[in-house]
Amino acid sequence: MAKFNNNGSCSFCGRSAKEVGMLISGINGAICDECIQQAYEIVKEEAATGKKNFQMDRQELPRPGDIKTFLDQYVIGQDAAKRYLSVAVYNHYKRLLQKASADDVEIEKSNIIMVGATGTGKTLLARTIAKLLKVPFAIVDATVLTEAGYVGEDVESILTRLLQAADYDVEAAQRGIVFIDEIDKIARKGDNPSLTRDVSGEGVQQGLLKLLEGSIVNVPPQGGRKHPEQKLIPVDTKNILFICGGAFDGIEKKIAQRLNTRVVGYIAGKVAERVDRSNFLQYITPADLKSFGLIPEIIGRLPVLTYLEPLDRQALRSILTEPKNSIIKQYVKLFEMDGIRLSFEEGVYEYIVDQALAFKLGARGLRSIVEAIMIDAMYSLPSEKKKAFKVSLDYAKEKLERQENNHLRIA
Repeated sequence: MAKFNNNGSCSFCGRSAKEVGMLISGINGAICDECIQQAYEIVKEEAATGKKNFQMDRQELPRPGDIKTFLDQYVIGQDAAKRYLSVAVYNHYKRLLQKASADDVEIEKSNIIMVGATGTGKTLLARTIAKLLKVPFAIVDATVLTEAGYVGEDVESILTRLLQAADYDVEAAQRGIVFIDEIDKIARKGDNPSLTRDVSGEGVQQGLLKLLEGSIVNVPPQGGRKHPEQKLIPVDTKNILFICGGAFDGIEKKIAQRLNTRVVGYIAGKVAERVDRSNFLQYITPADLKSFGLIPEIIGRLPVLTYLEPLDRQALRSILTEPKNSIIKQYVKLFEMDGIRLSFEEGVYEYIVDQALAFKLGARGLRSIVEAIMIDAMYSLPSEKKKAFKVSLDYAKEKLERQENNHLRIA
């Protein structure tokens, strides 16, 4: 039992009992009052920064409606994807909170795959959910992954990123979320996999299986290749939620072919009339993913399939100004930090949306266009004494037209 001590020294700082206010002895050492205070501050700081393990009870877990409401603040539209994600994430974390019961019913993990064109919000949806749940979150690009033993990154590097996001807290990482982007880029390159070694396609899919289904994987803490003398960290993936996203460019043609050949005769005409040809992705099925080049084993481990709608003019206009972290609000904040009040004419917003539609880059195109318009102002205004700056339509057109040698080429 701990007791006060007037002799000896602190085992932490080495100061004697005469140099400190109080010295508390334990079985094999002692600690002074100042070291206790510092330890308390460290523990309090760790708790405040969220580096502790994921701890949440059923009362604290956001319901699907609450999750979607939170997503609505950051992501415009995409109601179908939000509903699927909200339910899947809610069920996943209910699964983690499940207590052992007599009926031995074990809830399986529901990994998610999202299909949608570039710039429609796949990464933003995953990142926003991780922000709400306060769990470690990592984004991995599937295009850099190759089969073990070949040039590129092994699939274990996915878990290295998650460990780094969790500050190497293995318990926290094992309850985190991983977003694998560009999953369509590892599709099988040909119908006959035996013709060539598909090390960046089917080979990666085979490597991902053990991660998605749940197994203990030995992970190099600093990434890179494994070698015999390297210390590896075992990570259990059974409670990690994997969200995959990809554009699957050209899959609409496969969906259209399937819809047109499913039935023949009079009924076929009626089916064709009901098909919304402006958005074939809403009819996507696992069979379409298989025909695109994902192996059946991967599809089976991604049971929740949802799609993102293409962004029309109204959605792009809303994305520009309405979300909490909208592009315009970000630039207003940047100028505000220099004491400059930034504003835009209404016509500028419409002009930016017109250009984004022309580039066909989705929401990412908006950011590129605004950056091109604002680069000169961001360079010069911090050195001037102006307190306000308003972007006119003529100013916006002038700045974009000067980008002749830039990637935003205006005809």
